[in-house]
Amino acid sequence: MNIAKRQFELLKKIGFVRTSASEEELRAVNILKEELDNLGVESEIEPFKVLNYNIKKAKLEILEPEYREIEVTGVGLTGNAAKDGLEAELLYVENALPINLLEAKGKIVLVNSINYERYRDIVRSGAVGYINFSGRFMDDNNSTDLENRRIREKHIEFGKIPGVTMRVSDAIELMKSGAKKVRMTLEQEEGEADSHNLIAELKGTQFPEEVVVIMAHYDSVPFSTGVYDNGAGSVNIMEILRYYKENPPKRTIRFIWFGSEEIGLCGSKAYVKAHENELENVKMGINVDVGGAILGCDQATVLAEESLCHMVDFYAKQVCFPLKVDKDIYSSDCIPFADKGIPVINFMRFGAPGAASIHNRYDLIDVLSPEVLYNTMVFVRDFSEKLINAGAMPVERKIPEDLVKKIDEYLQKNLK
Repeated sequence: MNIAKRQFELLKKIGFVRTSASEEELRAVNILKEELDNLGVESEIEPFKVLNYNIKKAKLEILEPEYREIEVTGVGLTGNAAKDGLEAELLYVENALPINLLEAKGKIVLVNSINYERYRDIVRSGAVGYINFSGRFMDDNNSTDLENRRIREKHIEFGKIPGVTMRVSDAIELMKSGAKKVRMTLEQEEGEADSHNLIAELKGTQFPEEVVVIMAHYDSVPFSTGVYDNGAGSVNIMEILRYYKENPPKRTIRFIWFGSEEIGLCGSKAYVKAHENELENVKMGINVDVGGAILGCDQATVLAEESLCHMVDFYAKQVCFPLKVDKDIYSSDCIPFADKGIPVINFMRFGAPGAASIHNRYDLIDVLSPEVLYNTMVFVRDFSEKLINAGAMPVERKIPEDLVKKIDEYLQKNLK
């Protein structure tokens, strides 16, 4: 069978919305496991717990100067303090700088965007709730979606205050109208649920105790079929597994499809925590995230010593494969491994501006190509063979200090 066509058929099979801990995410991992079963490859679906929520009611009413109701979505995991309706003065705090927050106590604040630091400062200011916004002011409501957002464990360390999300166009109108007082209502069920990682292993023939992890996440965000991000990576590593099954590797390869990457790398964090005693044998990782865009470019981002940059750049030129190479961190499942000192190389094919989209309803298979997806897979497969079948592992198992600092900042280790 044509390999490019085979990959694309699998991509179509998992091309549906599959958010963290949902029935659809479980359906997707079972489709991938069935593929492995059909290949005669043993695999294990490994469950892990994630924070989960179900919004029962989310409402925002403008009380003064004139009554108006604005469409909002509730921010997941921000609690039920506004379950019965929370009335307060409205204050726009821009980027939540200290001066912006001087009079925030007891008020519901409108903030430009929320990160860990801003959330912390808003909670500490004494604000009783917050509103953030999504999209662009020119969006057509019929062809875009109002985002479903959630906070993460790091946010929760600073406490909980209720939050809602509105469209940016409504936020602009809110300010233009001179809104003074609002009522926020937010009711949700919070708890834990199971997400899943899928793990398969091919034993090395010469250095079985040395392990290379080849990884991709298979979940998506709400509204998105997640074919570009990251069904593409999921089917690419499946095809790489097929190759190594027929061409046994010298080193052991552990293939992992991670769940719940989109809510904070939860699958890879859970794996690293659960298998910490096995990590000593993991010599490096290869992460494949986003691909297949007809218009775009391939990139390798290296979380390792500089020599790996030169190695992949040299090989790309040798086989005439256009590839941008840089040494940096990358927001994906590579991070928990690199945080444990395991070098990782990330392979991505980014869509050209306007030619592909992620994290919304426009992550569509129409802008992807079987041939382009195949070309990336072949390069990753063939380069991985240079590492996995090398006489001596060419990559030192260490993370350079400049990248350690960036990883620590990414994980907000020093944010208190």
